[in-house]
Amino acid sequence: MPTPLTRRARYLRRGLGAALLAGAALLGATVGGCASLPENVQRPVSHALPPAADGALAPFARQEGKDASAPSVAAPRTPSGFLLIDGPQAAYSSRLALAEQAQRSLDLQYYAIHADASTGRLMRAVQDAARRGVRVRILIDDFHSAGRNALVLGLADTPNVQIRLFNPLAGARASSLGRILVSLGDVGRIQQRMHNKLFIADNTLGITGGRNLGDAYFGLGEAGNFVDLDVLAAGPIVQQMSKSFDQYWNDERAYPVESLVDRKEMDRIREKAAESGRSGAGGGAQGTPSPPDGEPRPDAQSAAAFGDSKAAQRPGWDEQPMDLKAVKFVWAPSLLLVDRPGKIPADEQAKEGPSPAKPDAPRGEMPAGETVVEGVLPLIAQAKQDLVIVSPYFVPGDELRNAFAQARQRGVRIRVLTNSLASNDAPVAHVGYARHRTDLLDMGVELYEMRADQAGLRQALGTGSGVTGGMGESKAMLHSKFIVRDGRLLAIGSMNLDLRSQKQNTEIALVIRSPELSAEATSIVEKSLQEGAWKVERDSSAGGALVWRAPAGSGLQDAHTEPDTSASLRALLWLIGPFAPDSML
Repeated sequence: MPTPLTRRARYLRRGLGAALLAGAALLGATVGGCASLPENVQRPVSHALPPAADGALAPFARQEGKDASAPSVAAPRTPSGFLLIDGPQAAYSSRLALAEQAQRSLDLQYYAIHADASTGRLMRAVQDAARRGVRVRILIDDFHSAGRNALVLGLADTPNVQIRLFNPLAGARASSLGRILVSLGDVGRIQQRMHNKLFIADNTLGITGGRNLGDAYFGLGEAGNFVDLDVLAAGPIVQQMSKSFDQYWNDERAYPVESLVDRKEMDRIREKAAESGRSGAGGGAQGTPSPPDGEPRPDAQSAAAFGDSKAAQRPGWDEQPMDLKAVKFVWAPSLLLVDRPGKIPADEQAKEGPSPAKPDAPRGEMPAGETVVEGVLPLIAQAKQDLVIVSPYFVPGDELRNAFAQARQRGVRIRVLTNSLASNDAPVAHVGYARHRTDLLDMGVELYEMRADQAGLRQALGTGSGVTGGMGESKAMLHSKFIVRDGRLLAIGSMNLDLRSQKQNTEIALVIRSPELSAEATSIVEKSLQEGAWKVERDSSAGGALVWRAPAGSGLQDAHTEPDTSASLRALLWLIGPFAPDSML
């Protein structure tokens, strides 16, 4: 811990925080009205197409699994098929297979689609599908669609491709910072983002989980790579996933790209990206601020131009699509949890225009008024023996802490894996977790923090079946989001266990009643707990101070401060911590 501040220093810290907040408010009042979103936007309503009667994916729509007992939450008993995707190579090849084998439709919903090498190859497959007659709908949260990453919007020029941007910021797309500045008068809405992730082919096979699309999510980032877990789904649950997509696609917060970006601006974006490639500046995140939920853009050196496929040059990387015929699905009953788009308030100006026809609300997902995180809380409350929780951003609110306390009173073992300060791509978010760490330990919760070093990357969750060659000194950053309850129930999706996921961002998750999948997910995370994570404990020999126990056999020493971090970073976070409320982290 840094040396305690004097009274004068404490006043200085408080004054600095107040000045920063006042400055932000003044700036928002000054520039907030400089730009506005278009009015009277036309949004033609469309819905998921029925599964194809023939074609490469048709057998997955007709296949039936063995019956299984219903989960303890209200869910359909009809089983669907599931495959856990625990490595970057499988994550990439599965999406590529869906794009290449789709016959009728592709629906993609993502928080971010980055303009880099791996995504260039994947988007070419999506574009090829459109050219052979597949209807393609791409829904992207607007925050990342600026600078180089706006290149993906150019796919809308392809026949059969439609792109919409959810909850857009006003202003030109040359700079993310510029768009944020002109939108500061509406900072509350800016903070609320669509965090859902879906990749659906022919309304028959669908992928959800934590991954966005980009090199760092497929193990190809130079500076850092995300450790993640997805699930490939087949059968009836996919139609529920499609209904969720439709609800967002037809919402008044979803703007057709042509209403926000004209051809001249798109041409300028392409020319700037080409100049960047010629000068060797690389990918599109350089110099732009971090997004509000902490997920960074992949590194700036990942590709010379959007569409260049340099991923194939990496040792151990394979751009072949997954052989879907060889997939062995686990068939089990399931439930889809999905936030309603209305969790993010519509822009007032957009409300002045004509409202589009609303699709029927998806049914069978969750009770009205609940969020995905609130839908997960009862799963924790019903635990009888064991809870395994993986959340990269872990900021427990009152409800979650109460659920933990009650579970511990029942004798439930609770293990949590989250990011260490060194592996956290959003260090400020670590503040919200760190302030609750001691109380959680005293409650009896077991805390593990991901190692950020290269050895941890090879050993940690989800990378064993992926690529390790060519990564250099890449930092590993935990990004998986799932819960296993009593070895029988698995919840996996886009949600973090923090107040941002609960109160602000929209999320999606699958709850699957399957001992087999639960055991597989538990096995993956337990390997990480043993080999790739620090265990945080109270040190009785040091008056109860925190100690980070090194993994057995790692050759590392126990640490008495945040491992692999500088004193200046720790001091800075301690300084700004009081001005960073849990709800904003």
